[in-house]
Amino acid sequence: MQSRLPILVFALVMAAIPFVPSMPPFWIVLLDNIGLAALVAMGLVLLTGVGGLTSFGQAAFVGFGAYTTAVLTTSYGLSPWLTLPLSLVVSGLFAVLLGLITVRLSGHYLPLGTLAWGLGLFYLFSKLEFLGRNDGVSAIPPLSIGTFKMLSPGSIYYAIWVAVLVSALLTMNLLDSRTGRAIRALRRGHVAAEAFGVHTPRAKLLVFIHAAVLAGLSGWLYAHLQRAVTPTPFGAHAGIEYLFIAVVGGAGYVWGGVLGAAIVVILKEVLQSYLPLILPGSGQVETIVFGIMLVALLQLAPGGVWPWLMAFFPERTGGRKPDTSLKLETRPRLPGQGSVLLQVEKARKQFGGVVAVNNVSFDVQAREIVALIGPNGAGKSTTFNLITGVLSATSGSISVLGRKVDRAPPQEIVKLGISRTFQHVKLVPDMTVLENVAIGAHLRGQSGPLASMLRLDRADEAKLLAEAARQIERVGLAEQMHQLAGSLSLGQQRIVEIARALCVDPLLLLLDEPAAGLRHMEKQQLAKLLRDLRDGGMSVLLVEHDMGFVMNLADRIVVLDFGTKIAEGTPATIKTNPEVIKAYLGVAA
Repeated sequence: MQSRLPILVFALVMAAIPFVPSMPPFWIVLLDNIGLAALVAMGLVLLTGVGGLTSFGQAAFVGFGAYTTAVLTTSYGLSPWLTLPLSLVVSGLFAVLLGLITVRLSGHYLPLGTLAWGLGLFYLFSKLEFLGRNDGVSAIPPLSIGTFKMLSPGSIYYAIWVAVLVSALLTMNLLDSRTGRAIRALRRGHVAAEAFGVHTPRAKLLVFIHAAVLAGLSGWLYAHLQRAVTPTPFGAHAGIEYLFIAVVGGAGYVWGGVLGAAIVVILKEVLQSYLPLILPGSGQVETIVFGIMLVALLQLAPGGVWPWLMAFFPERTGGRKPDTSLKLETRPRLPGQGSVLLQVEKARKQFGGVVAVNNVSFDVQAREIVALIGPNGAGKSTTFNLITGVLSATSGSISVLGRKVDRAPPQEIVKLGISRTFQHVKLVPDMTVLENVAIGAHLRGQSGPLASMLRLDRADEAKLLAEAARQIERVGLAEQMHQLAGSLSLGQQRIVEIARALCVDPLLLLLDEPAAGLRHMEKQQLAKLLRDLRDGGMSVLLVEHDMGFVMNLADRIVVLDFGTKIAEGTPATIKTNPEVIKAYLGVAA
C-alpha cells in the first residue's frame, strides 16, 4: 500500500488541475501532449532502459494506432471506442512482424534496424492512397460518452491521463513479476538468463510488443485529440525525440518516462514561444538552444532526472521477508551413489584452428563432488559451457541421465536439473539479492505476462520469492536479502550466484571458481554447504584454483592441461601424480 500512495497522490493532483481557477487552456493542451509522449516513453523505458533494446522507430507504432482509428471511424463509421482494441492489435501485430527480425540484431545493428524501418513506414504513410497520402485523414469523430463529446483538449484530458496511469500501473506490475525479472536480466546479456530457462528472443519480443502497444494507444488518443492525422508526427525525428524523452527522464524508470515527457515538451514550448522575442529573426535557433540545454541536463544527471531526484529522498532499506512456509514442487533425487548423472565422452571444442577442449571424457555420479582443475587456459570454463549448452561441442557427446544434450540449448538443459554459476559474476546489480536469486526459479513458475500485469500471479509469485528467500538463508546471506546485488562484495556476489543456482532445485550444480574472493571462514562455510548438498542427494562439479579447498572437499578430481585430460582420481592420487605436479601443482604435497 505504501508504494501505491505516491501514485494515488499523483492521480489526485492530475485530476484536480483542470479545476484550478484561471487555468489557461494552453496548459491543458500542453498536459495532453505530455501524456501522449509519456505513453510512448514508458514503452521505451521497458524496451530500452530495462530490456536493453534501443529503438528509434517507436513513432511508427504511434502512426499505426492513429491511422487505424482514423480510417475505421471515417471510412467505415465504427465507434472510436471499438477502434481502440483494433488500434492496439494492429500496433501489436506489426510489432510481431518487425520484432521477429529486429530483436535478433545486436550491437549497433539493432538501433540502425529500427531507424531503417521507421523511415520506411513514414514513407509508406505518406504514399498510400487509403491513408490520404501527405494530406492524411481528417474529420475524425471525437471520443464520446453518451451525449458528452470530448471536443476540447480539456474534455479529453482525463481520457489521456487515465490511460497514462493505467499503463504505468500495468507496466510496473509486469516488472514486479517472474516475467519482469526475466526482462530485467536481459540487460546483462543473454547467457545468464538462458542458463535459468529464460527464452531470450521471446522475452525481447514481449517487451518490443509492449512498447509498440503503448505507442499505439498514444496514437489512438492523438487521433481523437487532433481529429486529423498526417504522416508528419510519425517520422524519424519524432522517433529520436521519444527515445530522448526516455533517456532524459531516466530510461530504467517507469515514472522517468512521464517526467522526461514533461521536461522535453515544456522546454520545447517555452523556447519556441519566448526565444524569438529575445533573438528576433534568428530562424530555428531554439533547436540549437534546446539541444544544448538537454545535453547540459544530462551532464548533471547522466542516468536521467528521475533517479537524480530520487537520490535526494531517503532510500527505503529492508523489506518484508517472504513467507518461507510456501513450497514449490521439488525434483525427485537419484536413489543412491553409483548412478551416472553426467557423462562426458570425448568432448571436443575447436575455435577455428584452436582446440580448447581435446577429446575429454569423465563422468559425475549421484551424490558426488567432482573437481575440475588445471592451469589458466586449460579449458575448464569451456567444458562448463559445453555441458550447459552455452557452446556446442565440435565432436563427442555429453549426456545427462542417458539423454544426449551436446546440441541442446541452455533452456532445455536446465530443465533436466543442471544449474551453474559463472567465472565472472553475472548478476543484475540494480536488482535486489532476492530478485536476482528468484531468477533461478524462473522455470518453476507458471504465470505469464498478462497475469502479471493484472496482478493475478500473486500466489505463484509468493512461492517463487519464498524459494529464493529460503536459498538465501541457506547460503548465509539473509541480512543482505533486500540489498542491491551491486552493493555486495565480490565474494558475497559469488554466494548469491550459488543461491540463484540452488533455486533451480538441481540434480547437478556446476560451480565456476566459487571460493574466489572468499575469506577463510567463508570458504569453510561454503565447503560445509556443498557437503550438505551432496548428502542431501545433489551432485557438484566445480572448477577451483584453491587446492586446499579442493583437496579437502572433492570425492574425485579431473585435471586438464591445454584442453586435454591428464589425470583423474581421488585427491590423494592427484597430489602425487607426476604429470599433475609438473603441469599445475608445481611441488609434491
